[in-house]
Amino acid sequence: MLLVIDVGNSNIVLGIYENERLVRDWRISTDKSKTTDEYGILVHDLFRLAGIDFAAVKDLIISSVVPTLTGVLEKLSSDYFGRKPYVVGPGIKTGMPIQYDNPREVGADRIVNAVAGYEKFRTSLIIVDFGTATTFDYVNRKGEYCGGAIAPGLVVATEALFQKASKLPRVEIVRPPLVIAKNTVNSMQAGIFYGYVGLVDGIVARMKAESRDNPKVIATGGLAGLIAPESKTIEMIEEFLTLEGLRILYERNRET
Repeated sequence: MLLVIDVGNSNIVLGIYENERLVRDWRISTDKSKTTDEYGILVHDLFRLAGIDFAAVKDLIISSVVPTLTGVLEKLSSDYFGRKPYVVGPGIKTGMPIQYDNPREVGADRIVNAVAGYEKFRTSLIIVDFGTATTFDYVNRKGEYCGGAIAPGLVVATEALFQKASKLPRVEIVRPPLVIAKNTVNSMQAGIFYGYVGLVDGIVARMKAESRDNPKVIATGGLAGLIAPESKTIEMIEEFLTLEGLRILYERNRET
């Protein structure tokens, strides 16, 4: 079995693959203060509750946008699984040309998503990932990563509004009943929700025009299911795109 770990700023997503089949997945909160042993105990408990034996894991691959946790999870791999993990970054074979001024600047998660998306659809793509940041990535028909855009994520923007505006409350991110809302909570929800729908559709439209192409638009990330149904441009949700990309990169890099 293969353990794939995607470390984001808000959540860590783990998945267990048996060959090409995703057997189980988990989503836990990212905590930069946790030690290797604390994460080891947490993963052990998740495995135990799922009836998965540590010994069944033969390899690991990690994608991380939190540098302080990369080393922690590398040590977890060696201490708890007896394996040196593959880590997405410089030196790993992606099979995808990176058309970026400095390829080292591209977040590992963005490359992983691009690899998975192109492997599945074999056409030009715009991938919208709803995470701590909302990212937009364009892959052309030749399978080259061409770049994209980064916007504040829904949760980040909502929290900033609460913290910076003294009289505004913290609100749940949901689809409000009306755009012309009748109370403060719904007014904030309308601005946040429909504002992001407009942001997504606006950026995607500009990317399509700039690329002079009609790429397929897919969404992933924790809040994709909330925004995508209202979007005029997102065609489908790929919930496990990043995990699948990690599996593909493992297959391209594993020692045979």
